[in-house]
Amino acid sequence: MNAPIKRKQKSKASRAWAYIRRSKLKIFIPIVVIAGGLVFLFPNKHTGTGGRCRSEAGPSVNWMDCKKRMLMLSNSNFEQAKMAEADLSNSDFSGSNLKGADLTKAAIVRTSFSGADLSGAMLQKVEGYRSDFSAITGTKSVFTMAEMQRANFSGANLIDADFTKAELGRAIFAKAELGNSHFAMANLARATFKNARISGPVDFASAFLFLTRFEGVDLSQATGLKQDQIDLSCGDQKTKLPAGLVAPASWPCPED
Repeated sequence: MNAPIKRKQKSKASRAWAYIRRSKLKIFIPIVVIAGGLVFLFPNKHTGTGGRCRSEAGPSVNWMDCKKRMLMLSNSNFEQAKMAEADLSNSDFSGSNLKGADLTKAAIVRTSFSGADLSGAMLQKVEGYRSDFSAITGTKSVFTMAEMQRANFSGANLIDADFTKAELGRAIFAKAELGNSHFAMANLARATFKNARISGPVDFASAFLFLTRFEGVDLSQATGLKQDQIDLSCGDQKTKLPAGLVAPASWPCPED
């Protein structure tokens, strides 16, 4: 009586393994042997993320790949937090401490970091349409290849910040503080740097400066600028250019 049952159980297990191989499922399936039978334990896809995604806000919190939209967490401490690939859209982190936080590839659409400390924060490849970084402390922050059209950096401290290859169309850098900052190969079309303060070299090599506004800006320390970039941009009589470059006849540009 036992032999047919064992053969039947073995046949089911064989068919199950054959299905997994045919489907090319790349999953780990622990097997428990109970009373001569095989029990397959399929782990929950979200095991390992659900618990930590419910962790309370705090220093070094791990919210990687978590959906945390519409959070109201102004004046919170997120120093060294791990939030890479998290969805933090429409949230409020204004006035918060995010020193050294990792937000690589995070979604921060319409999220506010106004007045926050983002010193040394990693924001490579973030999606930050209309995000608010006004008056932040962003020294040594990294925004390389970020998608940040219409983001607001007015009054921000961006000394040593890196925006290489970032998408910054219509972004606002009015009255921002720049020095040893990098915008090489960035798209700055229609962005504004009106009255920005430049205290050291700012790299604009190969940046797209179509109607980028530099009214009232001293660009004499800027590096990588070429005449064809200046010809596309906008300035006024207070704009100072690096040696060898001249203001085009199209200056000043009309207001948008």
